[in-house]
Amino acid sequence: MVAITSGHIIGMVVTLLIIVGAGIYAGTKVKGERDFSGASRKAGSAVVAGTIMGTLVGGSSTIGTAQLAFQYGLDGWWFTLGAGIGCLFLGTFMLRPLYSSNRSTIPQYLTDTYGPVIGPISSVFTSIGIFINVIAQGLAAVALLSAMAHVSITVALVISTVLVLAYVLAGGLQGTGIVGTIKLSLLYGAVIAAGGIALYKFGGMSGLFEAFPERFPWFSLFGRGFSLDFAAGFSLVVGVLSTQTYIQAVLSARSFAHARKGALISAIFIPPVGIGGILVGLYMKAHVADFPGLKSGDVLPTFILHYMPPLLGGVVLATLLVAVIGTWAGLNLGISTMLTRDIYKRYIDKQADDKKALLVQRVLILCLCAVTIAAVSSNAGGLILGFSFLSMGLRGCSALFPLLGAMFFKRFVTPIAGISAAILGPLTDLVWHLVFPKGLDPLYPGLVVSAGVLFAVGFFTRSKSAVHASAGPGV
Repeated sequence: MVAITSGHIIGMVVTLLIIVGAGIYAGTKVKGERDFSGASRKAGSAVVAGTIMGTLVGGSSTIGTAQLAFQYGLDGWWFTLGAGIGCLFLGTFMLRPLYSSNRSTIPQYLTDTYGPVIGPISSVFTSIGIFINVIAQGLAAVALLSAMAHVSITVALVISTVLVLAYVLAGGLQGTGIVGTIKLSLLYGAVIAAGGIALYKFGGMSGLFEAFPERFPWFSLFGRGFSLDFAAGFSLVVGVLSTQTYIQAVLSARSFAHARKGALISAIFIPPVGIGGILVGLYMKAHVADFPGLKSGDVLPTFILHYMPPLLGGVVLATLLVAVIGTWAGLNLGISTMLTRDIYKRYIDKQADDKKALLVQRVLILCLCAVTIAAVSSNAGGLILGFSFLSMGLRGCSALFPLLGAMFFKRFVTPIAGISAAILGPLTDLVWHLVFPKGLDPLYPGLVVSAGVLFAVGFFTRSKSAVHASAGPGV
């Protein structure tokens, strides 16, 4: 066990002051709920990319990646690799209809095609999916703070929750974008440094291969099996394409060009982040005998404390903490935006002004943090990326095919078809996960049911409508 030194503390304090200062500055730009959630459309491409990466590059892509690499090797890369592919598809295929719609949430866009009923349904299921990833960030925060300060799970959760509230309540989307840009710059340096040190200690690539003479599963993207690992990567693609947080980021851009550039920047820069975590996970696996009792979730912070110079280690630890907190905060922002706009303002208080909506959104974030504490406490020690993959898959099963239908296949879908798909897709995913936890990944049946219901029900209800229309009013 390595204690935190004064060098670690100095590095952490300086890093946190820089990031907190940026967050405070961002908070001065927030005048109302539209600025807070990004609907005022003022963001440049850097803020768009910073918001996307500031949310995607968090505990799952760093601590979670090292944890999975420690257990299985290269397939720990699927989170950041799948996220990058998702951003590429978002920027090239789906962005134009989304941006030109002048909507600010996915349920609002779906409502234009499927009617008002689908709005709250989509909001609820996608919020559940996003919240599962919030649990993953909570697990990462606990692992990091426990390794850094040797505190209990409860204390780690209280500290991280306070930081989440400070991070998001002041600046909203503007805060997560600006801080995300700064954080990502620091995180890249941190990941490169950690991965570089691990590779150096291996003695280069030749030493890495010597440490793992059996190439499988350590150097395979399908170390846990093709079906499971392909579903993991695919869940990130569909999750990015159907998650409010990332859609919200591109819709906040001041122009379509800025939105596309921000998405493509994210597609390029997210995948390399996972490499450092993989190298660290493999190094710690090769030297696990030197760390008796090491928990897989503690792999990355333990490596930093043992092998990085204290000042640099402090910067890296603080950056990782902000990465986790930033993702947690960004996900909470996405949930609270959907619930405020698509449920509260639509069904509870239609006359709510901008300031009242902002207050409601901030109260929702407080409630989400309270529920997160309970959920993380009951799942302590769980696989971080396991929750992340489940989260992304559930979001995709809820919104992806209804969204694609509204964008590109309006002639083939109907309101009842979209509503049915938005309900049955995620329900299939959840039920399958509970009934067959060790079987086929729930993403597959969830997406099949969602797509099948959307087009089958659409065909039937269109045909029925056509028959009634041709029969005339006397029938």
